[in-house]
Amino acid sequence: MPASSDRMYRALHAVVPPAARALWRPRVEGLEHVPATGGVLLASNHLSFIDSVVIPVVVPRKVVFLATADYFPGPGLRGAAQRAWFEGLGMLPVDRDDPRAAIASLDTALEVLGRGEAFGLYPEGSRSRDGRLYRGRTGVAHLALTAGVPVVPVGLVGTERLQPVGTSLPRPVRVTVRFGAPVQAAGRFDGVPLGRARRELTDEVMAAIGELTGQVPAGIYNDRAPGA
Repeated sequence: MPASSDRMYRALHAVVPPAARALWRPRVEGLEHVPATGGVLLASNHLSFIDSVVIPVVVPRKVVFLATADYFPGPGLRGAAQRAWFEGLGMLPVDRDDPRAAIASLDTALEVLGRGEAFGLYPEGSRSRDGRLYRGRTGVAHLALTAGVPVVPVGLVGTERLQPVGTSLPRPVRVTVRFGAPVQAAGRFDGVPLGRARRELTDEVMAAIGELTGQVPAGIYNDRAPGA
Protein backbone atom coordinates (compact mmCIF):
# COMPACT_ATOMS: atom_id res chain seq x y z
CA MET A 1 0.00 0.00 0.00
CA PRO A 2 1.38 3.48 -0.89
CA ALA A 3 2.61 5.56 2.02
CA SER A 4 -0.18 8.11 1.52
CA SER A 5 -2.84 5.39 1.72
CA ASP A 6 -1.15 3.92 4.76
CA ARG A 7 -1.25 7.29 6.47
CA MET A 8 -4.89 7.71 5.52
CA TYR A 9 -5.62 4.25 6.91
CA ARG A 10 -4.00 5.06 10.25
CA ALA A 11 -5.85 8.37 10.46
CA LEU A 12 -9.23 6.85 9.60
CA HIS A 13 -8.73 3.83 11.82
CA ALA A 14 -8.11 6.11 14.79
CA VAL A 15 -11.49 7.80 14.24
CA VAL A 16 -13.90 5.56 12.32
CA PRO A 17 -13.94 2.36 14.43
CA PRO A 18 -14.64 4.10 17.78
CA ALA A 19 -17.36 6.25 16.18
CA ALA A 20 -18.93 3.28 14.35
CA ARG A 21 -18.86 1.09 17.45
CA ALA A 22 -20.53 3.85 19.46
CA LEU A 23 -23.25 4.24 16.80
CA TRP A 24 -23.87 0.60 15.89
CA ARG A 25 -22.95 -0.99 19.24
CA PRO A 26 -22.03 -4.27 17.50
CA ARG A 27 -22.05 -7.47 19.50
CA VAL A 28 -18.65 -9.07 18.99
CA GLU A 29 -17.95 -12.67 19.94
CA GLY A 30 -14.79 -14.75 19.64
CA LEU A 31 -12.41 -11.92 18.77
CA GLU A 32 -9.68 -13.83 20.58
CA HIS A 33 -9.63 -16.24 17.63
CA VAL A 34 -8.11 -13.55 15.37
CA PRO A 35 -4.31 -13.76 15.70
CA ALA A 36 -2.66 -10.45 16.57
CA THR A 37 0.10 -10.88 14.00
CA GLY A 38 0.96 -12.92 10.92
CA GLY A 39 -0.87 -13.72 7.72
CA VAL A 40 -4.47 -14.83 8.19
CA LEU A 41 -7.62 -15.10 6.11
CA LEU A 42 -10.91 -13.81 7.50
CA ALA A 43 -13.62 -15.69 5.57
CA SER A 44 -17.10 -14.28 6.09
CA ASN A 45 -20.65 -14.66 4.89
CA HIS A 46 -21.79 -11.72 2.78
CA LEU A 47 -25.03 -9.80 3.29
CA SER A 48 -24.25 -6.15 2.50
CA PHE A 49 -21.60 -3.84 1.06
CA ILE A 50 -21.12 -2.54 4.60
CA ASP A 51 -19.68 -5.94 5.61
CA SER A 52 -16.26 -4.78 4.40
CA VAL A 53 -16.48 -1.86 6.82
CA VAL A 54 -18.00 -3.71 9.79
CA ILE A 55 -15.26 -6.33 10.01
CA PRO A 56 -12.32 -3.85 10.04
CA VAL A 57 -14.25 -1.75 12.58
CA VAL A 58 -14.30 -4.56 15.15
CA VAL A 59 -10.91 -6.18 14.40
CA PRO A 60 -8.02 -4.37 16.14
CA ARG A 61 -5.55 -5.11 13.33
CA LYS A 62 -5.60 -4.03 9.70
CA VAL A 63 -7.81 -6.13 7.39
CA VAL A 64 -7.46 -5.72 3.62
CA PHE A 65 -10.51 -6.30 1.40
CA LEU A 66 -10.99 -6.12 -2.35
CA ALA A 67 -13.72 -3.77 -3.57
CA THR A 68 -15.22 -3.36 -7.03
CA ALA A 69 -13.43 -0.68 -9.04
CA ASP A 70 -16.75 1.19 -9.34
CA TYR A 71 -16.08 2.55 -5.84
CA PHE A 72 -12.80 4.09 -7.02
CA PRO A 73 -14.00 6.86 -9.36
CA GLY A 74 -12.09 8.92 -11.90
CA PRO A 75 -10.23 12.22 -11.67
CA GLY A 76 -11.23 15.31 -9.78
CA LEU A 77 -11.25 16.37 -6.17
CA ARG A 78 -14.31 14.31 -5.26
CA GLY A 79 -12.90 11.24 -6.97
CA ALA A 80 -9.60 11.64 -5.17
CA ALA A 81 -11.38 11.99 -1.83
CA GLN A 82 -13.45 8.84 -2.44
CA ARG A 83 -10.41 6.85 -3.50
CA ALA A 84 -8.54 8.01 -0.41
CA TRP A 85 -11.51 7.00 1.77
CA PHE A 86 -11.73 3.45 0.43
CA GLU A 87 -7.98 2.95 0.31
CA GLY A 88 -7.79 4.36 3.82
CA LEU A 89 -10.21 1.68 4.97
CA GLY A 90 -7.80 -0.93 3.62
CA MET A 91 -9.74 -1.66 0.41
CA LEU A 92 -8.07 -2.42 -2.91
CA PRO A 93 -9.87 -2.02 -6.28
CA VAL A 94 -10.69 -4.94 -8.57
CA ASP A 95 -12.53 -4.87 -11.91
CA ARG A 96 -15.07 -7.66 -11.59
CA ASP A 97 -16.02 -7.35 -15.28
CA ASP A 98 -12.48 -8.24 -16.35
CA PRO A 99 -12.17 -12.03 -16.83
CA ARG A 100 -8.59 -11.78 -15.57
CA ALA A 101 -9.69 -10.07 -12.35
CA ALA A 102 -10.17 -13.30 -10.40
CA ILE A 103 -6.59 -14.39 -11.02
CA ALA A 104 -5.26 -10.92 -10.28
CA SER A 105 -7.22 -10.76 -7.03
CA LEU A 106 -5.71 -14.04 -5.86
CA ASP A 107 -2.23 -12.70 -6.61
CA THR A 108 -3.05 -9.53 -4.65
CA ALA A 109 -4.30 -11.58 -1.71
CA LEU A 110 -1.12 -13.67 -1.69
CA GLU A 111 0.96 -10.48 -1.63
CA VAL A 112 -1.02 -9.21 1.37
CA LEU A 113 -0.67 -12.53 3.21
CA GLY A 114 3.03 -12.67 2.32
CA ARG A 115 3.47 -9.36 4.15
CA GLY A 116 2.00 -10.96 7.27
CA GLU A 117 -1.28 -9.04 7.03
CA ALA A 118 -4.92 -10.07 7.37
CA PHE A 119 -6.97 -10.48 4.20
CA GLY A 120 -10.77 -10.56 4.25
CA LEU A 121 -12.89 -12.32 1.65
CA TYR A 122 -16.33 -13.76 0.99
CA PRO A 123 -16.21 -17.34 -0.30
CA GLU A 124 -19.82 -17.01 -1.52
CA GLY A 125 -18.63 -14.37 -3.99
CA SER A 126 -21.64 -12.05 -4.19
CA ARG A 127 -23.98 -10.89 -1.47
CA SER A 128 -26.76 -13.26 -0.47
CA ARG A 129 -30.04 -11.77 -1.68
CA ASP A 130 -32.29 -14.16 0.21
CA GLY A 131 -30.39 -14.65 3.48
CA ARG A 132 -29.25 -18.19 2.71
CA LEU A 133 -25.62 -19.27 2.91
CA TYR A 134 -24.36 -20.17 -0.54
CA ARG A 135 -21.73 -22.70 -1.50
CA GLY A 136 -18.18 -21.45 -1.11
CA ARG A 137 -15.84 -21.03 -4.04
CA THR A 138 -12.46 -22.63 -3.58
CA GLY A 139 -10.35 -19.47 -3.83
CA VAL A 140 -10.26 -19.30 -0.03
CA ALA A 141 -8.70 -22.77 0.13
CA HIS A 142 -6.27 -21.96 -2.67
CA LEU A 143 -5.02 -18.97 -0.68
CA ALA A 144 -4.83 -20.84 2.61
CA LEU A 145 -2.98 -23.80 1.13
CA THR A 146 -0.62 -21.70 -0.99
CA ALA A 147 0.26 -19.20 1.74
CA GLY A 148 0.10 -21.74 4.59
CA VAL A 149 -2.09 -19.47 6.71
CA PRO A 150 -5.11 -20.22 8.92
CA VAL A 151 -8.66 -19.27 8.00
CA VAL A 152 -10.77 -17.58 10.68
CA PRO A 153 -14.48 -18.04 9.89
CA VAL A 154 -16.59 -14.92 10.42
CA GLY A 155 -20.35 -14.85 10.90
CA LEU A 156 -22.21 -11.58 10.28
CA VAL A 157 -25.78 -11.20 11.48
CA GLY A 158 -27.96 -8.18 10.69
CA THR A 159 -25.73 -6.25 8.28
CA GLU A 160 -28.37 -6.51 5.55
CA ARG A 161 -30.49 -4.24 7.75
CA LEU A 162 -27.56 -1.97 8.56
CA GLN A 163 -27.19 -1.02 4.90
CA PRO A 164 -29.81 -2.66 2.65
CA VAL A 165 -29.09 -3.05 -1.05
CA GLY A 166 -29.83 0.23 -2.85
CA THR A 167 -29.15 2.52 0.12
CA SER A 168 -26.15 4.81 0.29
CA LEU A 169 -25.88 5.39 4.04
CA PRO A 170 -25.84 2.91 6.95
CA ARG A 171 -28.65 2.91 9.49
CA PRO A 172 -28.33 2.82 13.30
CA VAL A 173 -28.99 -0.93 13.50
CA ARG A 174 -27.23 -3.24 15.92
CA VAL A 175 -25.36 -6.12 14.30
CA THR A 176 -23.53 -9.19 15.53
CA VAL A 177 -20.05 -10.28 14.44
CA ARG A 178 -18.86 -13.75 15.47
CA PHE A 179 -15.37 -15.15 14.95
CA GLY A 180 -14.83 -18.89 15.03
CA ALA A 181 -11.79 -20.98 15.84
CA PRO A 182 -9.16 -20.87 13.07
CA VAL A 183 -9.35 -23.59 10.45
CA GLN A 184 -5.80 -24.77 9.85
CA ALA A 185 -4.61 -25.61 6.35
CA ALA A 186 -0.84 -26.16 6.60
CA GLY A 187 0.18 -29.81 6.58
CA ARG A 188 -3.35 -31.20 6.76
CA PHE A 189 -3.77 -32.16 3.12
CA ASP A 190 -0.37 -33.56 2.24
CA GLY A 191 -0.83 -36.27 -0.40
CA VAL A 192 -4.45 -35.28 -1.09
CA PRO A 193 -5.22 -34.32 -4.73
CA LEU A 194 -5.22 -30.53 -4.93
CA GLY A 195 -8.75 -30.18 -6.26
CA ARG A 196 -10.15 -32.41 -3.53
CA ALA A 197 -8.12 -30.62 -0.84
CA ARG A 198 -9.45 -27.24 -1.94
CA ARG A 199 -13.03 -28.47 -1.99
CA GLU A 200 -12.84 -30.16 1.42
CA LEU A 201 -11.17 -27.17 3.07
CA THR A 202 -13.67 -24.74 1.54
CA ASP A 203 -16.62 -26.85 2.68
CA GLU A 204 -15.14 -26.99 6.18
CA VAL A 205 -14.83 -23.21 6.29
CA MET A 206 -18.39 -22.72 5.02
CA ALA A 207 -19.74 -25.17 7.60
CA ALA A 208 -17.99 -23.18 10.32
CA ILE A 209 -19.49 -19.94 9.00
CA GLY A 210 -22.92 -21.55 8.97
CA GLU A 211 -22.56 -22.56 12.61
CA LEU A 212 -21.79 -18.94 13.49
CA THR A 213 -24.71 -17.44 11.57
CA GLY A 214 -27.41 -20.11 11.67
CA GLN A 215 -28.14 -19.48 7.99
CA VAL A 216 -29.90 -22.10 5.90
CA PRO A 217 -27.45 -23.64 3.39
CA ALA A 218 -28.49 -22.92 -0.19
CA GLY A 219 -26.55 -25.89 -1.57
CA ILE A 220 -25.73 -23.99 -4.79
CA TYR A 221 -23.39 -21.24 -5.91
CA ASN A 222 -24.54 -17.64 -5.68
CA ASP A 223 -24.77 -15.99 -9.09
CA ARG A 224 -23.96 -12.32 -9.26
CA ALA A 225 -27.08 -10.16 -9.52
CA PRO A 226 -27.30 -7.56 -12.31
CA GLY A 227 -25.61 -4.41 -11.08
CA ALA A 228 -24.32 -6.12 -7.92
